[in-house]
Amino acid sequence: EVRLVESGGGLVQPGGSLKLSCVASGFPFSEYSMTWVQQAPGKGLESVAAISSSSALTYVHDSVKGRFTISRENAKSTVILQMNSVKPEDTARYYCTKGWYSGSGSIDEVSSQGTQVPVAS
Repeated sequence: EVRLVESGGGLVQPGGSLKLSCVASGFPFSEYSMTWVQQAPGKGLESVAAISSSSALTYVHDSVKGRFTISRENAKSTVILQMNSVKPEDTARYYCTKGWYSGSGSIDEVSSQGTQVPVAS
């Protein structure tokens, strides 16, 4: 059974930083691309960042380019989203998911609980 557990969310002030982690189990993590997905209040799912299995390729949504970085530690079955210079519009619930999803409308379903990130002063 695929299990994805996100952590690291919490209230952060504009301009601040936050590190989200996702620990995966139930599948050969090192063989799969991984994606971080956000769902802002009242909006649909949006791919934020993706990383290939070997970390050779990454994707970052234009709205967070230069501010968010995705990385992974295959030995720990963990994918990380480093969020810097956060903005109020980054407020969302963040999920990780197995596979590569990039671009608007590329994903319409997630199966994990996610972690909430409110950005406010």
